[in-house]
Amino acid sequence: MATIHPTAIVDPKAELDATVEIGPYSIVGPHVTIGAGTVVGPHVVIEGHTTIGRDNKFFQFSSIGAAPQDKKWKGEPTRLEIGDRNTVREFVTFNTGTVQDASVTRLGNDNWISAYVHLAHDCQVGSNTIFSNNAQLAGHVEVGDWAILSGYAGVHQFCKIGAHAFVGMTTSLTQDVPPYVLVSGNPCEAHGVNIEGLKRRGFTREQINAIRAAYKTLYRSGLTLEEAKAALLEQEQATPEAAEQLRAFRGFLDSATRGIVR
Repeated sequence: MATIHPTAIVDPKAELDATVEIGPYSIVGPHVTIGAGTVVGPHVVIEGHTTIGRDNKFFQFSSIGAAPQDKKWKGEPTRLEIGDRNTVREFVTFNTGTVQDASVTRLGNDNWISAYVHLAHDCQVGSNTIFSNNAQLAGHVEVGDWAILSGYAGVHQFCKIGAHAFVGMTTSLTQDVPPYVLVSGNPCEAHGVNIEGLKRRGFTREQINAIRAAYKTLYRSGLTLEEAKAALLEQEQATPEAAEQLRAFRGFLDSATRGIVR
């Protein structure tokens, strides 16, 4: 049986693994499922149709699974899905999705979510990301694996941030960020490749050099977007050791919906 502090309120319909811990004064609603080894600290509210995986840690005063902050929401039973081994710090807010999108907000595995971070309705966040204090996502935002958002970064609704991208402190992001790219400022601009991040994650020198060449093709060559994509395809075919990375870079350009950060 889960370890539940006597001051906590856990609805009897909630599904908790026997190894879950619920701290003082926390509240768990009837449609919540929590996996093995997850620890919920004091004064945490988990509500809505929320599914939480294994070995997560929720710090005090976080609000998980509350109704979307969207006037179009009319009480539909939308969802929040959280994976495994995530750290969720103080005063974090995660909302459920809306029927205008996929009806679900998702957070993957092994993410570090710092204090006061907000994931709005219908956001899709991958794995191994880092959100520094006060990073804020509006609705329908997509964030790829290993991306980093610095403190006070704000992301406009429907933006996409590619894998391994880095968003600088206090950045106001209103367009899409390709994978591997470092952006910052207000208005936001691209400032090269996230080289240090790629080195830390074991990218080879050849792969990093190929990504840098792709960045120059997109941002420094003077080509139109369509011309750049054609050139990137040629680079991908000529660089087998980095074909996967270049394919991801070029594929992101095809899927971008708000235009690419300049």
